[in-house]
Amino acid sequence: MTELSNNQKRKMKSAARLYAVQALFQMEHSSQSVDVVMREFEDHRFGATYEGREMMEGDIDVFRMLAQDAVEHQRPIDQMTDRALVAKWPIARIDPTIRALFRAAGAELLGKVTPPRVVIKEFVDVAGAFFPEGDETHFVNGVLDHMAREVQPDAF
Repeated sequence: MTELSNNQKRKMKSAARLYAVQALFQMEHSSQSVDVVMREFEDHRFGATYEGREMMEGDIDVFRMLAQDAVEHQRPIDQMTDRALVAKWPIARIDPTIRALFRAAGAELLGKVTPPRVVIKEFVDVAGAFFPEGDETHFVNGVLDHMAREVQPDAF
C-alpha cells in the first residue's frame, strides 16, 4: 500500500468534514441513528461515483469523530452556538445545513486537537460548498470565531 502525501491526507480530512455535515443534516431529517448514517456514508458515499462525478475519499476516523461527538455533545454545542448568535436568531431558526455545520465544527473545536483557525477555515470552506453564492460564509466565519474564542481563548 502506498503512503498518502500530506496533501492527500488534508483533502481527506476536508472531505470528512463535508460528509459529517451532510450526515448530521440527514440524521436530523430522517431520524436515523448516528451509527446507521455513518455506515451508509462509509459504504455508499466515500469514493463513490454519482452521475459521473467521483466523490472524494474521506478520512473515516475524522468523519466518525465529528459525527459521534456532535451527537454526544449536541446540547453544549447548541448552547455555545446560541451564545454566538444574535438573540433573535436561536439555533432552531438557522438553516438546517448551517445548523449541522455548527454542530460538526463545534465537535471539532471541543476536541481541541485541530487548531481553531484551521477548524474555522475548513468549515467556512464547507459553507462555501453548500452556499457558493451567498453571504453564509461570512456568517459562519463570525459565529465559528466566537465559538472558538469561547472554547480555546488562549489560541487567539
